[in-house]
Amino acid sequence: MANIINLDRVSKGYGAAGQLLTDVSLGLDDDARIGIVGLNGAGKSTLLRMLAKTEEPDSGRVTHRRDLRVATLPQTFTLAGEATVRDVVLGTAWLSEGMGAEHEWAGDAGVRAILDGLGMGHLGLDTPVGPMSGGERRRVALAALLVRESDLLILDEPTNHLDVAGVDWLARYLLTRKGSLIVVTHDRWFLDAVCTATWEVVDEQVHAYEGGYAAWILTRAERQRVAAAVEARRQNLLRKEIAWLRRGPPARTSKPQFRIDAANALIADVPPVRDTVSLQRLAVTRLGKQVYDLENVTLNAGPKTILDGLTWQVGPGDRIAILGANGAGKTTLLRLLAGVSRTDGGRLVTGSTVRAAFLSQELKELPGDLRLLEAVEEVAKRVRLGDRELSAGQLAEVFGFTDKRIWTPVSDLSGGERRRLQMLRLLAAEPNVLLLDEPTNDLDTDTLAALEDLLDSWPGTMIVASHDRYLVERVTDTVFGMFGDGRLVHLPGGIDEYLTRTAGRLSPSVHQAQGPATPYASGLSAGEARQARKDLARMERQLQKLDERVLKINEELARHGSDYSKLVELEAQLKATQEERGQVEEAWLELAEQVPE
Repeated sequence: MANIINLDRVSKGYGAAGQLLTDVSLGLDDDARIGIVGLNGAGKSTLLRMLAKTEEPDSGRVTHRRDLRVATLPQTFTLAGEATVRDVVLGTAWLSEGMGAEHEWAGDAGVRAILDGLGMGHLGLDTPVGPMSGGERRRVALAALLVRESDLLILDEPTNHLDVAGVDWLARYLLTRKGSLIVVTHDRWFLDAVCTATWEVVDEQVHAYEGGYAAWILTRAERQRVAAAVEARRQNLLRKEIAWLRRGPPARTSKPQFRIDAANALIADVPPVRDTVSLQRLAVTRLGKQVYDLENVTLNAGPKTILDGLTWQVGPGDRIAILGANGAGKTTLLRLLAGVSRTDGGRLVTGSTVRAAFLSQELKELPGDLRLLEAVEEVAKRVRLGDRELSAGQLAEVFGFTDKRIWTPVSDLSGGERRRLQMLRLLAAEPNVLLLDEPTNDLDTDTLAALEDLLDSWPGTMIVASHDRYLVERVTDTVFGMFGDGRLVHLPGGIDEYLTRTAGRLSPSVHQAQGPATPYASGLSAGEARQARKDLARMERQLQKLDERVLKINEELARHGSDYSKLVELEAQLKATQEERGQVEEAWLELAEQVPE
């Protein structure tokens, strides 16, 4: 199979930033789906620009197949303020180099379908782009690329500003698209869903791996183990990540078999990812019995109603994810719980022992006149996180700050580094409640793994608003959805149920944490409805017992990692238990759809 792009001994560097790539040689097939990963500043975006030939290497050569059509979504671009959505998507107001204005299949209906999938369906085609936010302009530009045919689609952080449903739609759309794809993203679920190979940019080189994020983690851990290239702390972190991948959702367990045997040797002595029972007990000790009680709460954001008569209770040790489209009110809810804003009706009672830390999406509160280590020590010089006690410098190291970097002035930090520092200062205050608003913004995959490792063993109450599916599935236990109708909806089926509901196949009013009930029109009699509620309660108890059984089996798996026969027996028990849980949950969902609120 002929390559459509070849890089031959390519090198690139930038003055103060130093050398990024040295003697890199790569080839790209005509049906490749490549995910590019690496630390912030490693050279990922630089590699994309050279692949697209929008930037020349310092040495070496980049060659394209003749007449290759390349469509590129860079991190930064400019749209004319007077241009309309129609001008950008169907015209030539913004196009990648070499892209024409052809859109043979994409009439207005096709364009609207793409805009709707990207969460921009409310826009008219004659809407000007000038008044739009940066995220909205980025999604319009992405729609312009998806409308057209290209031989190679290069996307730099395409999931930025997309909600969970938008990321899911984009992944499914790209899987049906012909041609090659290269994507830089920190969204690990997206990498696993879309990519068949991974390129890691590290130490001025690009290493190629088969498979998506999960396969890359396994292979990289194997390489590091054999080469003894990293310290023990980093190795243990990778082992924990692998253990979670191995016993995570079924969709993530289809990893290349030839990597599994090597991985088994790495995870033989791995402890359980999260001891939920122990963490719950510690949380009660730190928090008492009351955290947040909302009674018939109404909350507005300007003229828009965010919550309408909500009654909801958050207890010690709860680990809650809040899902919703952009503008649904997730940030507004977190600001209410953090005490930044007040209710417009009803009552919010906060426990007397609650010490909440609120990670906002803003970076204004960081002290620009201090150095990084000083900014952490300003909060605390030593920090206790669960069963670990760390110095400020050690905590900074967990978040990827080297000995040299900890003396950098805060004003000189990049956006991703400032985000990491923001989280560092929050944890240094030793809160017992974490309120996290999009905590994964601007973080690379290694830093995300370190953050999740800390959150995994953090003994307190946690409420996370995030579009990062991977983080939600790993560090939270309960999912609630906000659908823009003033309700907060409990989603026992997690993100999959959220996506089903947003697609319109289920009503968002099912099993909600909500005050007044809505009219009931299922056709069940009052007696049948009472029986159905009893059946639902019975199934919920059964699901809880099955969850406890899964937890115990996982603990046994960790304990008997070197006993092959015992592992086979436990794996069979785990599979049977997970299948039983899936059947009970499916029956619960079917019945819940019929039961009056």
